[in-house]
Amino acid sequence: MERDGYIFDVEYSVIQQKGALHVYRDGMLIDEVTFHFTGKKPNEQQIESLINHYIDQRSD
Repeated sequence: MERDGYIFDVEYSVIQQKGALHVYRDGMLIDEVTFHFTGKKPNEQQIESLINHYIDQRSD
C-alpha cells in the first residue's frame, strides 16, 4: 500500500499471532510497527488504522 509518500508492507505470522507493518520511503526501510491480531490474518481495518495512525503522527 502506498500513502503520503510512504510504502507500507504487511508481514504476519498466524502461529505467533503477530504482525509487522514495514514502512518504506524512497526505497529505504525507515520504520517497523509491530502489532498483534487474532484469527487467520490481520483485519484490513486494523491495518488501515495502523497506517492512518502512523501518518497522523508524522504530520504533527
